[in-house]
Amino acid sequence: MDSSTCLELALEGERLCKAGDCRAGVAFFEAAIQTGTDDLRTLSAIYSQLGNAYFYLGEYDKAMDYHKLDLTVARTMGDRLGVAKASGNLGNTLKVMGKFKEAICCCERHLSISQELEDKVGEGRALYNLGNVYHAQGKHLGRIGPQEPGGFSDEVKHCLQKAVEYYAANLRLMEELNDRSAQGRACGNLGNTHYLLGNFTQAISYHSERLAIAKEFGDKAAERRAHSNLGNAHIFLGKFETAADHYKKTLHLAQELGDRAVEAQACYSLGNTYTLLRDFAMAIQYHLRHLAIAEELKDKVGEGRACWSLGNAYSATNNNEKALHYATRHLEISKEIGDKTGQAAAQMNLSDIRKVLGLPPAPFDQDSAEDNKARTRRKSMENMDLLKMTPDAKGVLRKYQSEDAGIGSHSSEDARHPVNGPTSYTSSSHADKNKSINEESSMDDDSFFELLSRFQSKRMDDQRCTLSIDGNKENHPNQQQKSDRSAAPPASATTQTRDHGGSLSSTGSTNGTTTPSDSGANNCGVLEELMESIAGMQSRRMDEQRASLPQLPGLNNQQVILQRLSVAASDSTPLPDDNFFDMLMRCQGSRIEDQRSSLPNESSLTHSAPTVPDDDFFSLIMRFQSGRLEDQRSTMPLEAASRSTSNHRTTTDEEEPPPPAASTQPSNTSKDGLVSRLVKGRK
Repeated sequence: MDSSTCLELALEGERLCKAGDCRAGVAFFEAAIQTGTDDLRTLSAIYSQLGNAYFYLGEYDKAMDYHKLDLTVARTMGDRLGVAKASGNLGNTLKVMGKFKEAICCCERHLSISQELEDKVGEGRALYNLGNVYHAQGKHLGRIGPQEPGGFSDEVKHCLQKAVEYYAANLRLMEELNDRSAQGRACGNLGNTHYLLGNFTQAISYHSERLAIAKEFGDKAAERRAHSNLGNAHIFLGKFETAADHYKKTLHLAQELGDRAVEAQACYSLGNTYTLLRDFAMAIQYHLRHLAIAEELKDKVGEGRACWSLGNAYSATNNNEKALHYATRHLEISKEIGDKTGQAAAQMNLSDIRKVLGLPPAPFDQDSAEDNKARTRRKSMENMDLLKMTPDAKGVLRKYQSEDAGIGSHSSEDARHPVNGPTSYTSSSHADKNKSINEESSMDDDSFFELLSRFQSKRMDDQRCTLSIDGNKENHPNQQQKSDRSAAPPASATTQTRDHGGSLSSTGSTNGTTTPSDSGANNCGVLEELMESIAGMQSRRMDEQRASLPQLPGLNNQQVILQRLSVAASDSTPLPDDNFFDMLMRCQGSRIEDQRSSLPNESSLTHSAPTVPDDDFFSLIMRFQSGRLEDQRSTMPLEAASRSTSNHRTTTDEEEPPPPAASTQPSNTSKDGLVSRLVKGRK
């Protein structure tokens, strides 16, 4: 097989990926790599396409590996445009993997090279990708702390503001290029980001523009996302009827698209909206539809949310029998999926409903008792004095215990038959000893740290390495010099001994005395031997850090890399500047974070909830519902409307990402396919 066969396999793989069959396309690309080629441009295109295919398949580690290979080949060829596109693809992959700092570095490199080459399309993609990275980082950081729109921390707001800046720059550039599709994506993401920042009026403006552009292209999925996001924003402005209209359109579009999960989400949002409108009959109707779809899709989390909402709605209509049924079902589902928050809410609702119905309280839960007992034990452990656990304090305690044992051996009869004198004597002596123990155990911090350093010093000694001289290539010249010196007759017989600590010492044997000149020569010999040992060990470390030439899979002639590198070295191409090394240090700085072990949590027990808009929505409701006393206060209508938004989710439907720099999706305007890149290379 020759290079033409490799190209044919790659073209078939690209065709399959564009048709949506990425798995089959990957098989053809892998076969093309097995066939091999001598053309670096063809190899770069295959790497790029393979990276994009694995990205769409969700195998992000493999996608990153192939995008790195594409970047290596592009740098070897001196292809600046290829470096920019590979950097953009790497940035997108790193963002999905949660490595935001590295993703920002790659996207910034993509942006700077595109601006340098005056590539407007690449610049627009880089701006959009940077906005996506900052938006994703802000949402990631926002999971800790307040999660309602507009109530995030300053760090989260900073990330979201940066996202707004890049999205706005992308929108301006797309308006210059008259790219309406890209304008729609930018408007949708600007609306989502302003929504998270609490700028609901601006969010509505951008989502309305997004809706208009989606209707121009007949993009039903984009229309559905725009209506859903508009409903969310109107909820926070207290316009519940307008929000209900948008949710109904979302439901209708979801039915047209045949997306049952999104249909259930729309029913869930409509049920909550009609609850805010105090129309409990309509709320029950939509919650029942949500429950039916959740049961169909086997979404236990969705079933629990629907049962909880139905229990509240029936309770509001004084239909306490059905409220009791759904509250009991909510409790069972919460126990089944291990939802502690839902379990507590269900137990509270059951208690209230049973009181209204005049029923006895539910039986006490044994699991709750064990949890309370465990919590009691933890609190008792927190009250223990750390210094009383140190060896010194234990020694003091043992000393007094031994004294007590001696006293007890002499007065066992008195202890068995307590009368006047011995009892008072023993109690007073114990009081004195307890007082002494407390004084000894209340040692200052310096004593504790001295004890700690004494134990740690042994660990430092265990990590010390002994000096050893190996036959390393760095030692050969010095060893030759040593052999020459040993061949010469010594002026005095000198022996070197090693003491117990591992240090070298010299002793002379000339009439039992050692002259100053002999001592200086011996010291010089010891120092020289020490330096040779250090040089031998350091040379091995240097060898371990040497970088080998990249082995590119699919390249038949690996000598092509050497030729390219030699040509690049002979050119007037400048060496990497300080900015490159600064970027490298920032990327490497987060590697240590990857090695940290996280504390055990219950993330492995979490269940997917395709019929619920947001997994964190229920916890948000519980946080607001915890202040029930505040809900009974009389407030102005606007304030009541803003507080009632707790019954709606805080996330938005995200926009679809733009085609990657070497897209596997069909596009009439895309110029980054495999064929076009090869044609450019031949020109």
